[in-house]
Amino acid sequence: MKILMVLTSHDQLGNTGRKTGFWLEELAAPYYVFKDSGAEITLASPKGGRPPLDPKSNEPEFRTDLTLRFEADAAAEAQLDKTVRLDSVRQEDFDTLFYPGGHGPMWDLAEDPNSIKLIESFFAAGKHVAIVCHSPAALRHVKTADGKPLVQGKEVTGFTNGEEEEVGLTKVVPFLVEDEMLRLGATFSKKANWVPHVVSDGLLITGQNPHSSGPAAQALLAALKGKPLAKAS
Repeated sequence: MKILMVLTSHDQLGNTGRKTGFWLEELAAPYYVFKDSGAEITLASPKGGRPPLDPKSNEPEFRTDLTLRFEADAAAEAQLDKTVRLDSVRQEDFDTLFYPGGHGPMWDLAEDPNSIKLIESFFAAGKHVAIVCHSPAALRHVKTADGKPLVQGKEVTGFTNGEEEEVGLTKVVPFLVEDEMLRLGATFSKKANWVPHVVSDGLLITGQNPHSSGPAAQALLAALKGKPLAKAS
């Protein structure tokens, strides 16, 4: 099985002067769900190379067994050092697509034309896509074949208004994930702040917060069982 994981290249937290990027648990937890199942993983980002890590995600309170495993995994770190450019990947070469979050995607992946086209191509090919935490922001301009918002009429989840308020960034992010999904016509499903929550609707799997990233990856693998795999190009 060939899995493409797309990370942010954006490292500025609005106009705060603070750094952001991807959230380490949201990469590490799915990465090992996939790796331990025998999948072949490709990491991509808009700019390629080493994507920025949200420094907060590596503070002691947010470390997990899997983030520590990732940091000690020379092969994983080498892969992270050399993410491929997003404009170089093709849907045809992968079975499925996974977007880890962090605040970075709110600025770049939400507006990136290559990301938008990539997600649309996976859905057009009937392939599952899983997106967690802040990365449902990447769906804001994604359309169906008939030009409607992809999430319109779908049940989704993502980082909630309450969670954003709790981390004090409601006025910093360019928009709120929950509000944007509702504006686009989605049904937004959520649990209490920081409780793992995964929603599946057709080919789309979404996770609410960092703790939902591993369960979302497991839900994705379960959905893929029995589906034909991509041929090697």
